[in-house]
Amino acid sequence: MLTAVQKERYARHLILEGVGEGGQEKLLAGRVLVIGAGGLGSPVLLYLAAAGVGTVGIADGDLVELSNLQRQVIHTTAALGTPKVVSAAAALQALNPDVTLVTHQLRVTAENIMGLIAGYDFVIDATDNFESKFLINDACVLAGKSYSHGGILRFRGQTTTICPGKTACYRCIFPEAPESDVALACSRAGVLGVLPGIIGTVQATEAIKYILGEGRLLAGRLLTYDSHGMTFREVALRRNPGCPLCGEAPTISTL
Repeated sequence: MLTAVQKERYARHLILEGVGEGGQEKLLAGRVLVIGAGGLGSPVLLYLAAAGVGTVGIADGDLVELSNLQRQVIHTTAALGTPKVVSAAAALQALNPDVTLVTHQLRVTAENIMGLIAGYDFVIDATDNFESKFLINDACVLAGKSYSHGGILRFRGQTTTICPGKTACYRCIFPEAPESDVALACSRAGVLGVLPGIIGTVQATEAIKYILGEGRLLAGRLLTYDSHGMTFREVALRRNPGCPLCGEAPTISTL
């Protein structure tokens, strides 16, 4: 049962067909883990908290740096040098005290990720490196946990929602990580400051829709965005029968 204060806070949800009071109660009972509290994680976290997702997990092992502030809008100049999970949690608590925040000040690894994702309904990959993206994909597929993938570079971004057993996984799309020199070049290529705001907001939308059971997810579809040309494109995705993780004869069974 929503309190009077909650009814006022979520008033625009309560009158929205497809959400209503029942939907808001689902959101308040929902649990979403966001891995990465940087460019993509910033809009994701802010909008999940604003929407009233009841439990939001924040996993990140980095500290806030000055160069982050061009795009990581959840952090402030005053937070420089503090852990990103602490800075992000403070911003979210100020935005919506309804939300229970669980901070995980760590870098996800093969040893800790299964325990990390276990207590959440949905996971959001807001990381910025291939190692973490493959790890999150493998863990979520092995655990049967649906998640949102997001990636950004220069002026372009992409996102899809992966539902294990139903859609293509990350390895179906990208069979293996690029060579280390290619990955390093990507990290130095730069990114338009507003770009993660677009992709991250889509990822937050997917999490909210998943909890509500409302609308059509980006499942089996890759949405790409080119901010330079201001164009969106949708690419249909199909499971790869030869995928080593989710194919007909998988060879990956552990992390």
